[in-house]
Amino acid sequence: MTSLHSQLTAVTDRIIERSKATRHAYLTRIGDAQGQFPARSTLSCANLAHGSAGFEGQDKITIRALQRPNIGIVSAYNEMLSAHAPYRNFPDVIKRAAREAGGIAQFAGGVPAMCDGITQGNAGMELSLFSRDTIAMSTAIALTHNMFDAALCLGICDKIVPGLLIGALKFGHLPTIFVPAGPMTSGLSNDEKAKIRQKFAIGALGREVLLNSEASAYHSHGTCTFYGTANSNQLLMEIMGLHLPGAAFIHPHTPLRDALTAEAARRVLQLTAQGPHYTPIGRVIDEKTIVNGISALLATGGSTNHTLHLVAIARAAGIVIDWNDFDDLSRAVPLLAKIYPNGTADINHYHSAGGMAFLTHTLLEAGLLHDDVMTVAGISLSNYYTREPTLVNNKLLWVNGSRESRDKAVLRGVAEPFQLDGGLRLVQGRLGRGVIKISAVAQEHRSITAPAIVFDSQEGVQTAFNRGELERDCVVVVRFQGARANGMPELHRLTPLLGILQDKGFKVALVTDGRMSGASGKVPAVIHLSPEALLDGPISKVRNGDLITLDAEAGQLDVEEAEWARRAYEKPIAYSNQNELGFGRELFSMFRAAALPAEQGASVFGAMPGEDIISI
Repeated sequence: MTSLHSQLTAVTDRIIERSKATRHAYLTRIGDAQGQFPARSTLSCANLAHGSAGFEGQDKITIRALQRPNIGIVSAYNEMLSAHAPYRNFPDVIKRAAREAGGIAQFAGGVPAMCDGITQGNAGMELSLFSRDTIAMSTAIALTHNMFDAALCLGICDKIVPGLLIGALKFGHLPTIFVPAGPMTSGLSNDEKAKIRQKFAIGALGREVLLNSEASAYHSHGTCTFYGTANSNQLLMEIMGLHLPGAAFIHPHTPLRDALTAEAARRVLQLTAQGPHYTPIGRVIDEKTIVNGISALLATGGSTNHTLHLVAIARAAGIVIDWNDFDDLSRAVPLLAKIYPNGTADINHYHSAGGMAFLTHTLLEAGLLHDDVMTVAGISLSNYYTREPTLVNNKLLWVNGSRESRDKAVLRGVAEPFQLDGGLRLVQGRLGRGVIKISAVAQEHRSITAPAIVFDSQEGVQTAFNRGELERDCVVVVRFQGARANGMPELHRLTPLLGILQDKGFKVALVTDGRMSGASGKVPAVIHLSPEALLDGPISKVRNGDLITLDAEAGQLDVEEAEWARRAYEKPIAYSNQNELGFGRELFSMFRAAALPAEQGASVFGAMPGEDIISI
């Protein structure tokens, strides 16, 4: 048996110790709930009549009899997200499979699911991060009817999976499986798409060419094929044992995908209190599982959004993690995958190269994953998650996954990594604490000392770029982009602009209390700076011309200014209402007022007992 890497053990042990009181309180709560099975037996006749009135035929008789388990389906289906459009027919597949397996299934509720690809750069993007907590609350509303013995969560993209998981963990006594729909097939390469975006940004080609390029990349049902937050979500759900093994990256509308969806219904029935393998989700997600998620995310160069989401997910289960945990693990976990934006391959190439089964195997072999964890498939990753699903004579089977990469340009073993660490850094200094993803940043661009050019919006950066005012070595500082200020939108509009400046030979970097997401690319970008400007974070003191030093390798972010200690915090005069009205933003004023700092997950659900809500 492979011994665990010392860094993995050290980080896990300190998380367990740090979380002792809050985890105990969480487990006590779900333990109290576990005694109420079947859940429907606690309902009055009027309650049960209301809960079964929507059923038809035999299902209505079955649910009233209180003898067979009922699966609650919580779905993020809509037609605004290509990844979620396939979910339209999943409830019928699930209900049919549940009946055949001796149970029933009921559509418990839908949750909102917005597409960041549509709202990017627009006012709606300021609701994106808060949609995660809205989804968590919507999941709770769906499950709070107490009609269910298990749950299936149907969701894939950015804030949707974290929201579903946070909500499900508040019903931690229920067995829960996450059911993906898979990625779209490969279209125009992500690398070519990025080049066309840059050309459009400097006026070298027209809108029609750009639109055709984008439509060729995002062309059908399924997740976008680059390795952003959506596909990082799928990797996490699998490595954390909430998917059926190998389910993450099977294309929608295929026999194998349908077979996996049906099997999820059958399997979750076996995990109920009435079944042979009771497996509540609150026990699946524990300290070791969270560490496994971080390790796999780092090994593949996954989305920086999970320095927020994994923190919030862990807290929902009574587990406290911080950016030091990410940073220490990143220095031990090598980068094993090259998927855009860290390379030119897409998620389909990763899957073909060996995908999740190979990744799980090689990380286990290196002692970089905990094997002794509870999953929806059974105890231990090595017994189940190093295997791949396949159909043989229309029967779903699992076979051993490849022990060798099928394409070493995309996926490698620990013995020959793309780089020796995971490429995620905690940076800190006079400007606070932030994170930077350097797996796609060339070595020569990882350190910079240059004057600051300060903005309070990404529109201001665009205007300055159009005027040629950024054509010099500079650190672009974009403030008042945190959760308290405007909901912490992703600042993707800046990526092609700063990329153009870097290609011209200028030394450039971005420092912001906003987000850049899983598409963070070749320009060094310190993001999620905490505390944010609106919480009097040091970033609000920066002025044009201040000399800023960023050394990503050393984890340093500092400002050279003799008068720094005496300088006042600044708030733009016009700031107070520029992000509060229109496009539904006024409905989220309470969210903005309540949001925790980024390192605490930017959640609106409040601090842990005894925790300072301004900084940690």
